[in-house]
This record gives sequence, structure tokens and C-alpha cells, in this order.
Amino acid sequence: MTDNVFDPGATRERRVAARRASERILSGSGAEATVGERLAQLAAETAGLPGLDTRVDMYGDGIVAELEGRVAELLGTEAAAFFPTGTMAQQVALRCWAGRTGNRTVALHPLAHPEQWERDAFSLVSGLRVVHPTREARPPTAEEVRGLEEPFGALSLELPLRDAGFLLPTWEELQETVEAARERDAVVHFDGARLWECPSHFGVGLPEIAALADSVYVSFYKSLGGISGAALAGPATLVEEARAWRHRYGGNVFQQWPAALAALAGLDRELPRLPSYVAHAKVVARALEDAFRSSGVPWFRMNPPVPHTHQFQVWLPYPAEALDEASVSFAEETRTTVFGVWTPSPVPGVSFTEVTVGASALGWTAADVRDAAGAVLRRIRADDGRADGGGADDGRAEH
Repeated sequence: MTDNVFDPGATRERRVAARRASERILSGSGAEATVGERLAQLAAETAGLPGLDTRVDMYGDGIVAELEGRVAELLGTEAAAFFPTGTMAQQVALRCWAGRTGNRTVALHPLAHPEQWERDAFSLVSGLRVVHPTREARPPTAEEVRGLEEPFGALSLELPLRDAGFLLPTWEELQETVEAARERDAVVHFDGARLWECPSHFGVGLPEIAALADSVYVSFYKSLGGISGAALAGPATLVEEARAWRHRYGGNVFQQWPAALAALAGLDRELPRLPSYVAHAKVVARALEDAFRSSGVPWFRMNPPVPHTHQFQVWLPYPAEALDEASVSFAEETRTTVFGVWTPSPVPGVSFTEVTVGASALGWTAADVRDAAGAVLRRIRADDGRADGGGADDGRAEH
């Protein structure tokens, strides 16, 4: 390999090592821990939880059943069932609704997780058919749901819509979209992998959000820092049927106590902190804007301009490998991690990254963010392939 050949694998190894050595981290989830470190962390986080002296779970009883009850209580639903993955939970939920409505067509956004990241599992495994209310990179509107040209049995709404920039509708828009589905005699399912951080944007609690839908899926490792796992919540009859399908799909795992314990710890530790993360994400986003403007970036995009949750996208007119090198080398030399991995966009020379504001970012002031982000950008040479702007004149045009 020559010095001019970009090696993503080597860059990833450097990024992980630099992040592990960092004393300050602005963005990320901390998934780089070793097995031993994660075991020690789990023991420390769960030391005060009740029921540790009871036997481990077997096929979903014990600590798993306790977690299910906790989720149902938090969401205000009749019941909840633990699933090893969200992919399985959502397939089961929508398969159950298809049987009950008599319609196997699901309306969802083309950027939603089942369309982007599940290898066509809806159709290949569960026999479901998908229609798209819109192809715009935003949540669908009530008018678009009403205007679908064919019947559909269920409307699935991803809250927030991650691949569009962690976007959420307003509370009023969400209510109207749900009502539009009801007018079409369809049930409503919330793809709530990151539902936990939505109350700040909507201005209502989790039970009020969940009450709009017929079923809700939530994740335990996104937002809550768990190991793995998900829950499907809704009416007791639906959850009972979902448990049967969970077994058929191979999800009735013999023991799941590590994931359940980590989820319970995350609900205790992270759920109360999420509003502070969401609030601080707005501070971080504004500080990054200031850094980009003062650094002479030809143009940039914050998506959304004001974060809806504690996560948002940053788009810059540089190749991903140049941004990765600048970010990693800065972390190696200063023990300060600002950005995670950069992803190339379809437009040559334009890249984006996802910023996740968590506990490690709360100690960062706006000045800290401006200084560190500006220092990363200064590492990119002028000839590193700046794009022509991709259609935007400058940063101010995007805000």
C-alpha cells in the first residue's frame, strides 16, 4: 500500500484507538469498549438494581419479564414483549397487524430502517408489501397519507427519521398524520428505536406519544446505552400474539439477562438525562456553525438546522477520507475526539457525519466546540478536493 491509497480498515483501527485514548469526546456512543471493560461496566451499573439475587431468566421470565413490565409502564401500554432485535420486533408487529386488518401492505418512508437496513426482510421473510407516502427526505404529511392511491393496512412512522437527519414532525403534525391513517382504516405503528428522546421536541410525555399508535417498538441500545434488544408494546392481545411469532422467528432466547440488565440500567441512568442531551445538542450545533463560518468552509449544512433530538447530521464539502484523516489525526495528537466516521455522499467531494450528544459532551462549552472543530478543519489541505458547493452558495443559505 502506498501513502496515497486510502485504507478504510486502517483508518477505523486508528479511530477506535484514538477514541479509546481520548480524554474528551464530543460525539459518539462509546461502543469501542473491550469485553472485559463492558463486563466491568455492566457490573458497576447494575450493582444497585433489585433482584440480582434471583436466578437468571429462562426463555423470558425473571429479569426479562421485569423489563417488559417496566417498558409497558413507561409507555402507558397494556403490555410489552422483549425481542432480541428491533428488526424482528417490527416484522412481527406488522405481520400481526396484517393478519388482523386483512391487508399486507405497509405504508412507510423509503428512508425508514426496514427499507434501508434489513435486506428486504419485510417482503422476503414476512410477506409484507411496502408503499411510500412520500420520497421527500422528511416525515410524511397527513395529506400524503390521505393521498395514497391504494389501500394499506398499517402506517409505520419512524420517530425520529434517522436517515433524513433524525427528523421529527411537530406534535400537531404527528397527530394529523395519525388521524389521516385512521381515516384510511389503517392501524398505526411507531418505529421508535429512538423514541426515548422525543418528548423534548413534542412537549408531551412518552405515554402521550405511545397513545397515538396501535403499537410501538423501542430499542435498548440506541439512546439508552444497552447491550442489545428491543421491546414491542401495545394491547395485551397483540403482545400475546407477538410472543408466539417471536418464538417462530427464533427470538425466544434461552437466557437474555445481560441485555435485560443493561436495559434496566439504561432506563435508570440515561432516560432522565436525555432532555439535557437534547438541549445541549442545540448548543453544539450552533457552535459548529460558528466554527465552519470562521474556518472559511465554502458551504456547509446542519441537518436539521436546529436538532430535534440529541443527534443530527453535519455535511461538509470535502471527501470523507480527508475528513476522517483530519478527525483521527487531531484525536491522536490532542486526545480529543470531535467527530466520528465520515460517510461519502452521492455528490463527489461531499461527505456527512452523524453527531450524537451524550454524557461526554455535556462538559463542552460552545467555545470548546468552536475551537476543536476549527482545529480539525484547519488540518484539511486546500487541495484535498473541495467540492463546488453541491448546489448551495454558503453556510448561511442552509440556516
